[in-house]
Amino acid sequence: MDFKYMNVLVTGAAGFIGFNLSKRLCESGCRVVGLDILNEYYDVNLKKDRLAILEENEHFTFSRTDLADRESMEALFKENSFDVVVNLAAQAGVRHSLTHPHDYTESNITGFLNILEGCRYNDVKHLVFASSSSVYGANTDMPFSVHQNVDHPLSLYAASKKANELMAHTYSHLYRLPCTGLRFFTVYGPWGRPDMALFLFTKAILEDRPIKVFNNGDMSRDFTYIDDIVEGVFRVMGKLPEPNPEWTGDNPDPGTSNAPYRLYNIGNNNPVSLMKFIETIEEQLGMEAKKDFMPLQPGDVPQTYANIDALFDAVGFKPATSVETGIERFVSWYRNYYKV
Repeated sequence: MDFKYMNVLVTGAAGFIGFNLSKRLCESGCRVVGLDILNEYYDVNLKKDRLAILEENEHFTFSRTDLADRESMEALFKENSFDVVVNLAAQAGVRHSLTHPHDYTESNITGFLNILEGCRYNDVKHLVFASSSSVYGANTDMPFSVHQNVDHPLSLYAASKKANELMAHTYSHLYRLPCTGLRFFTVYGPWGRPDMALFLFTKAILEDRPIKVFNNGDMSRDFTYIDDIVEGVFRVMGKLPEPNPEWTGDNPDPGTSNAPYRLYNIGNNNPVSLMKFIETIEEQLGMEAKKDFMPLQPGDVPQTYANIDALFDAVGFKPATSVETGIERFVSWYRNYYKV
């Protein structure tokens, strides 16, 4: 699929992944409409600064639209002729979902339905949407594979992402809408989210405050660098999903379908222990962290680890940025951005 002159809708364009993907698409010659509501889940100024960079490119147009606003979304799709839609907008955060559940039904369920309806009625060629490693929930069979059952989510956030996968499959089956879901594994890097561990730890250490180390440090994550995520999304956008001719309802494969539907993990395929992650931050900052060891938080899982065979087989790409390189780049950005 030729990206030059393609019209793309990127939802959540002021967010961490949406910003980086939009930038890459504009540089590749796409015309990008970037949608965002600029909610206050975290620092709006960070989102505005990302947007300011995007708006320097003539190929980018910003639309401040709420995914959950049905009429506005219908108008957006009618006024533009999108070839591809990449849905990255969502109410994020496992812990936030414990206290603000309605935020997740409005953005992640109602908003996603509006995306599906827009694609259905406006000849969109490919819907690529963000899922999450959190859908694996209570699974402990490592590494996590898209061919495993994921029916035991541990948070409403995870359940909403699982719901997105189910909703997309329904539209793919009924209306032959090509849909690809991407399960992201702990994304980090420059311009990252302030509610994520790397940002929280860096800020606290520099301010000489203790960091919260959950599950007493006995955790590991498949930390995935932002550039690897963007490369994966970019390649998948150009890979239209096709029905799997070997799929059967007698033994249904969760990762494929007899509809034009696919799921892929995008992870580093190399889990890093939380304590190793903290040590690497300490090395880059030249400071030791004060640590408050705490129990596992409700909704959290102790370990994530992505099997990325399906992604590599489909688009010939696997993430490879080491956590040392990624954290070094983040710390450099953080010091420059916040002048510390």
